Amino acid sequence: MTEQSAQVFDSAQLPAPFIGPNISVRKEWLDYNGHVTDSAYAVMCTAANEAFLEYLGVAADYLARTDCTTYTVEAHLRYLAEVAGGATITSETILVDADAKRLRIHTALFDGETQVLTGEYLYLHMDQSAGKVSPFPQDRADVLAAVKAAHAALDQPAHIGRGVGAPRV
Repeated sequence: MTEQSAQVFDSAQLPAPFIGPNISVRKEWLDYNGHVTDSAYAVMCTAANEAFLEYLGVAADYLARTDCTTYTVEAHLRYLAEVAGGATITSETILVDADAKRLRIHTALFDGETQVLTGEYLYLHMDQSAGKVSPFPQDRADVLAAVKAAHAALDQPAHIGRGVGAPRV
């Protein structure tokens, strides 16, 4: 059990939003224009999300310990600004919602002060042994409830839940 998964979460003491690790843009992520490719934005957002899942105690060590994990079942990315080579990307993640079997998170990536991408993700809690969706165990449910309470006080981005659309003029 990791230190993170063993700790008790007090929603009054939790960072809101969760600040992920810095991500250095790699040369192989650049297209012929010298900007990050769309797939590399997704890779960076996934790295930020994995750090958040680790924080929640439902990442790789959780799988090794319980044979349970989370599966991404839906994602919506918004590309907001170009990122050039050599940039260092930061991230902020909030737990938008959670129930017995699902997590819904929103991650924003930044190049300095400029928001360059947002990602909204839906994860299901999977029991690998049973091969089906299952409820989070009580210790993880308690963590999710505490983080959800801490993040509930944050302003929710207006685009959450909107999906893809192009207004007709």
